[in-house]
Amino acid sequence: MPLVIYRDQSPRDNSPDRLLSNKARYDDSDVKPRRAKRPIKVREPLSRTALLADEIGTIRREASIRIALAYPSPYRAAMSSLGYQAIYTLINNLNEVAADRAVLPDNPQTASTIETLERGLALGSYPLIAFSVAYELEIAGLIRCLELAGIPPLARDRGKQHPIIVCGGPLTFSNPVPLAPFCDVMVMGEAEGLIEPLIYDAIDTHFDADSLLARLAGRSGFYVPVHDGDKLLPVAEAAKDRLPARSQIITPNTVLTNMFLTETVRGCSRGCTYCVMRRSTNGGMRAIDCQTVLDGIPTHATKVGLVGASVTDHPQIADIVRGVVEVGRQVGISSLRADKLTDELVGLLARGGYRTLTVASDGASERMRRSIERSTNENHLRQTAELGRKHKLRTIKIYMMLGLPGETDADVEDLIRFTLELTTLHPRIALGLAPFVAKRHTPLDGSPFAGIDVIDKRLKQLRGGLKGRAEVRPTSARWAWVEYMLAQGESLAGLALYDAHRNGGTFAAYKKAFANRGCEPTGARARVPSSAEIVQLKRKNLAARRAARQLEQDSL
Repeated sequence: MPLVIYRDQSPRDNSPDRLLSNKARYDDSDVKPRRAKRPIKVREPLSRTALLADEIGTIRREASIRIALAYPSPYRAAMSSLGYQAIYTLINNLNEVAADRAVLPDNPQTASTIETLERGLALGSYPLIAFSVAYELEIAGLIRCLELAGIPPLARDRGKQHPIIVCGGPLTFSNPVPLAPFCDVMVMGEAEGLIEPLIYDAIDTHFDADSLLARLAGRSGFYVPVHDGDKLLPVAEAAKDRLPARSQIITPNTVLTNMFLTETVRGCSRGCTYCVMRRSTNGGMRAIDCQTVLDGIPTHATKVGLVGASVTDHPQIADIVRGVVEVGRQVGISSLRADKLTDELVGLLARGGYRTLTVASDGASERMRRSIERSTNENHLRQTAELGRKHKLRTIKIYMMLGLPGETDADVEDLIRFTLELTTLHPRIALGLAPFVAKRHTPLDGSPFAGIDVIDKRLKQLRGGLKGRAEVRPTSARWAWVEYMLAQGESLAGLALYDAHRNGGTFAAYKKAFANRGCEPTGARARVPSSAEIVQLKRKNLAARRAARQLEQDSL
């Protein structure tokens, strides 16, 4: 299953070991005060045996068929991905099949090989390799994994002697087409109901790629690039009885140290126009019963992460958090909504170890939030700051986007004004800012990128206006542009990414590769209507029906 994720920081270069930005955004992280600079201690990467020794829950089983489950970022990111862990469990529950994990090495540019964790076997020795890809820039990590495995990255260059390459993960919800040149088949959307038939079909066809692809072509939930081309296909929805997803492995060597992850909701009932995981995706939010969530937490778990796109929209969220913290566990939540925070909930979070209260406003001003149909307003954010101060939380962190369609310098001035007001309510305000990147399957699909110079100018305006009274933590406008070119591109953009990767993976290499390939944003390919547009259409249809009835009555 895909885990809805939020970018906390963008890579400063595209070295795959920096591609950690789309991992779950938890709010148990502490923001330490600035101190005098000290020499940075670089920790040596742990060996395979050391990583395994630290794990609780590793599956070690004998099976006649072994599949490799790969992640195109390093171990600390892979094992913080609930979707990756859920598929690991699912495959290992199949008869006569076992899954061995493989992750991008910590030092991918200097590494010479890639092995699986459970068996220490060469990744290229497996008959089928399944990759989970979170977002566009992780495609570079996938390419590097294939290179280290001795497998030609481009599907067209592979032969019968090479493994079948399967891809899935959160990227399939937006635009997986740039990934198409590198894989044989993609599992689209929620994979719980698709992995088993895929693997058994692969076994039945003796892992012959041509035979397997012929069998899967045209089947719902599978994207076969040689058959479907650059077509955007619907995503699959898992049956409710397959939920929730839960961690299999707990380890200290992750972004989310020693945290057990459990799904509390899947999807979202809201209509934010920039978001892929909105109410138009797979029927909106599906909430997991409170007792089901709590009963699934193992007794040895000391930290629990509640995962979902809209966790605080769960009607029993306070009961769930209370059930976690009252037995002495720490808690983390992947998505806090400012309009859902209450004194009780924030108090429970503080008891559960929270030091930073993180919410999102997404638009720089009230005007921009209305335009993107974001329900958070200034009163909600004021209340967040007040609750954070009351419960002695060290930092209030607010995520938002810059460069939304229609944004002006006046909106940034409004952000400055309001942020300065928040600093009078709480002593430590931090703004996490990311450039807006339009995604497929949203009402803003096809929207332009604001421009690197525009984003940099507004960041300068923001810093100048705040004068150090609040922290400004921006992500890279350059790498957001690269992400945009992929998110609004087709398979040609994926080939350009490959060119850039082979030429050093710098921003300049990407810029040149896109130009040489003639890549341009395609415009909207999978736009869905906004909530406002749906309401307007319903009103128009209602008015038309009323007019038709009146005309019919007048004719009698």
